[in-house]
Amino acid sequence: MSRTVATRQQELDFLAALIGAEPEGMGLDAISQKLGGTHQRRTLQRRLALLVAQERIKMMGDRRGARYRANPAQSRSTNQPARAEALAQAPTSVYVPTSVEGAEVRAYVTQPRQLRTPVAYQLDFLEQYHPNHTCYLPPNLREQLHGLGQSAAHRHPAGTFARDMLNRLLIDLSWASSHLEGNTYSRLDTERLIEYGQVAEGKEAFETQMILNHKQAIEYLVLNPAHARVDTDTLIALHAFLSDGLMADPTAVGRIRRRAVEIGGSVYLPVVLPQRLEALFGIVVQMASDIADPFEQAFFLMVHVPYLQPFEDVNKRVSRLAANIPFIRHNLCPLSFIDVPQQAYVDAMLGVYELNRVDLLRDVFVWAYERSCQQYVAVKQNLVPPDMFRLRHRQALAEVIVAIIMQDGPATEQTIMHNMPASVAQAEHSHFVQLVLAEFAALHAGNAVRFGIRPLQLAAWQSQHLRGG
Repeated sequence: MSRTVATRQQELDFLAALIGAEPEGMGLDAISQKLGGTHQRRTLQRRLALLVAQERIKMMGDRRGARYRANPAQSRSTNQPARAEALAQAPTSVYVPTSVEGAEVRAYVTQPRQLRTPVAYQLDFLEQYHPNHTCYLPPNLREQLHGLGQSAAHRHPAGTFARDMLNRLLIDLSWASSHLEGNTYSRLDTERLIEYGQVAEGKEAFETQMILNHKQAIEYLVLNPAHARVDTDTLIALHAFLSDGLMADPTAVGRIRRRAVEIGGSVYLPVVLPQRLEALFGIVVQMASDIADPFEQAFFLMVHVPYLQPFEDVNKRVSRLAANIPFIRHNLCPLSFIDVPQQAYVDAMLGVYELNRVDLLRDVFVWAYERSCQQYVAVKQNLVPPDMFRLRHRQALAEVIVAIIMQDGPATEQTIMHNMPASVAQAEHSHFVQLVLAEFAALHAGNAVRFGIRPLQLAAWQSQHLRGG
């Protein structure tokens, strides 16, 4: 369907909803005033006549003094402003605080699918945006977000704050982003999987894979600041990490899609032609990279990457991790999406897809960032920065500790050197030995589970090698 037809239908929907919000009905002049005088009188009369013919509204009185009111049989599904106001005032325990504009979007997208107008990709939605001139986030809102997200590490090298928070971020973002996709892992299950490699009982393999994919993608961005860039290579790499083992076609991993896709529950039809898709992807990423403000840049990525649907699947996950790139680079509090209600996020994305309106997604973004800041700014005050050397060699550390205990050998420098993994560089041997010795000194039945060592195995080793200790 053309853009013109889709827009006309949306205007009719809005007009019917506007009238439906007034129980006593409205005259022509009052309707025109409510619309800000933007419609010519004859155009407005034609649209009112069409709504009357469709039995969506009723006309009362003669033509000169006619008043229009909702058709009771139709008002329930068309009274958008009234519904929007109710939604805006709804309890926030299962949603997010919503602006009036965001509630209008929610009112539209929560209609039955058959009442929403099918619409294709609208190029003018992208063309109307001019980096550093257009803004989805008003200046006062960006200023507020900067105040919330500023960290003590803002004068340090890029990525410092994210690395300091890495252990917590790995768990929170992996869990919350997966949860938005319907993953049923709990946060505690996610923590056990990431920290100890324990797969939760009763979960599908793809859910476990989704969590682990997030972990790898986050580490890719955080552990090497050079990776935290807004460019096509980085976004494609994120897709490769996030989609690994989850695509029906393995060749679609880390590749711009070559076939048409549909979005479940939506009437939006994304771009089909691969050549056009690849060109648009390059334009979207270049526009994003040109945006100076980190919050505007993050939000632009959250809007336009999923809207374009450059990959066969996993587009929203890519956008959520990509949105963290500017926060990593500017040492701002990361965006974990912790506690974001799935339905609010889904509705917000439908608003982008079907209406090209960012109002509800902006509500979600602001609330989510405030929530993340509450988590991380407070947690940061009590955290000891992670040992990056230990983080890089955690697998090698586990291998050596398990090998020594299983071989019933002593925890000495000689034994450690004998079991030194090839992954540890020669220049790092001395540091690695001290790390293993420190780990053995702190080892007990409660934390040995991290290495897959059972309490009885540890007790037997300790009785042999820690006598008199």
